[in-house]
Amino acid sequence: MTENLRTQDTDNLVTIADQFTLQGKVTAVQSFGSGNINDTFLVTLDSPSEQHFVLQRINTQVFHHPQLIMQNTRIFTEHIHERLQHTPLNRRWEVPRVLLTKDAQDHWRDADGSFWRAISFIEGSQSFDTMHDRSHAKEIGYALGMFHNLISDLPPEKLADTLEGFHITPVYLQHYDEVLRKTTPRQSPEVNYCLQFVSDRQVWAHVLENAKATGDLPLRLMHGDPKINNVMFDTATQQAVSVVDLDTVKPGLVHYDIGDCLRSGCNRAGEETEQWESVHFDTDLCQGILQGYLSVAKAFLTENDYAYIYDAIRLLAFELGLRFFADYLAGNVYFKVKHPEHNLARALVQFKLTESIESQETTIRNIIQDMK
Repeated sequence: MTENLRTQDTDNLVTIADQFTLQGKVTAVQSFGSGNINDTFLVTLDSPSEQHFVLQRINTQVFHHPQLIMQNTRIFTEHIHERLQHTPLNRRWEVPRVLLTKDAQDHWRDADGSFWRAISFIEGSQSFDTMHDRSHAKEIGYALGMFHNLISDLPPEKLADTLEGFHITPVYLQHYDEVLRKTTPRQSPEVNYCLQFVSDRQVWAHVLENAKATGDLPLRLMHGDPKINNVMFDTATQQAVSVVDLDTVKPGLVHYDIGDCLRSGCNRAGEETEQWESVHFDTDLCQGILQGYLSVAKAFLTENDYAYIYDAIRLLAFELGLRFFADYLAGNVYFKVKHPEHNLARALVQFKLTESIESQETTIRNIIQDMK
């Protein structure tokens, strides 16, 4: 949907927003954020108590059971609100609230059957697409640690698994093998490099799932998408104040979150760089993120958890590269692409990042060891 919404669309959106407006009147609705799954809008109200809220149409192509997402969100946000009331923090920290309709439902379906929901807006906050410096990295880590800490005592079986197989590397590997059996990859140095890269790491890719199966790593609740732009920063203090985009919260391993946060945060070149040869894992930013994370996560992490942090960082870069490469071989069916080789280029970036992580294993393990 474009920035300048057509009058008809605006009227329609105001009607939908009105379903969730318990006080005040809707004065404006505009496109909001850069998420690529749900359609997101910012609603402005003429109410002194609540000036904005976020209105979203859930993409039911990706999330087949939107009711379960809402059920999950209500369970863990209520849990966190209760915890914060009992043990308040010494700094600002907010969790988006689910807003109910006038007849007390957590969603509304329009005439087309589209699934809409509303969540509170974190006022006076902003997010960033790239990591600025070490202190920024520390705040990103703190945010993920705080999020994990506040749900660490909520039994994982209380939440539904809304995205089965998500962040389970052996499942992606199985899909990759199936794609490979059905296709004959076009020969090129880049394709051959990727084929060899995956082949060399087939056995090791089960490292976290094996640890879960043997009980070395416990099943907990995880965020599922801890990219740095899902952390909101207070515009005045520049401190992290919230973690958003909560649709992927589900039972899993916190290691998938830790690995994903470091994978996305410590690659200064970014996921879309064309200069994949120069991709490098920044251990200084890694130290910052882990310092912030462990300052709050020490409360629930076990000795075994520390033992698998390095594997998690290495695995998540490999996993995303594997997903991009499999999609390239399958003809670009999952990830949106700008050109036919786009997913191959993305895979090369993640595999180079994996290599950079592997070449600095001793340094990264020492960083983890020193912070325990």
